[in-house]
Amino acid sequence: MTAATAPPPEFRRAVATLSASMVAGRLRPELYVTALDAPPRLAPYTWALQVEADAAYPTGTDLDEPDTSGRLILLHDPAGQDAWEGTFRLVCFVQARLEREQLGDEMFPEVSWSWLTEALEGSRAEYVALGGTVTQTSSVRFGDIAGPARDDDVEIRASWTPVGDASGPDLSRHADAFCQLVAVAAGLPPVGTVPLGRRTV
Repeated sequence: MTAATAPPPEFRRAVATLSASMVAGRLRPELYVTALDAPPRLAPYTWALQVEADAAYPTGTDLDEPDTSGRLILLHDPAGQDAWEGTFRLVCFVQARLEREQLGDEMFPEVSWSWLTEALEGSRAEYVALGGTVTQTSSVRFGDIAGPARDDDVEIRASWTPVGDASGPDLSRHADAFCQLVAVAAGLPPVGTVPLGRRTV
């Protein structure tokens, strides 16, 4: 959190509902959650976490370089911001490795964006003012640089305003939606099913 004064009750409630969802056993065991220092100066009050996953490794594996990672940042401005249409804002960034056959697929950005919208709708997380971008990137390493010769990634950046009452929004459903987004981007199968391979478009 960043603030010159104590966080207001509505922000503390929002953080509590968000963080409780991450530690109350509701997460998939393949997801790894860590607290982050929220970027300063984005809003008077901020809070952040990171979720990582890798479908290629069994549950419980320590991930040095996960193939999928996501950051979720909670912003709060008691005065509100016109672009937010409210006093709270959730910002997420998810990066996942692509399969080579997915490169150049003109529909892939739309499919990737649908991972987020379907996760929000499936979790019944109410929101307004949703916006963001989907970017495909390719990096090729040359010379004496550690790591794979080539990385192909998709990056999803999005933000939305959670709908809540004056006491502060209950963000548990938004936490669930974000975890679903990371899981789908990582190619994890639905809960209770046996994995058959990486995601396909």
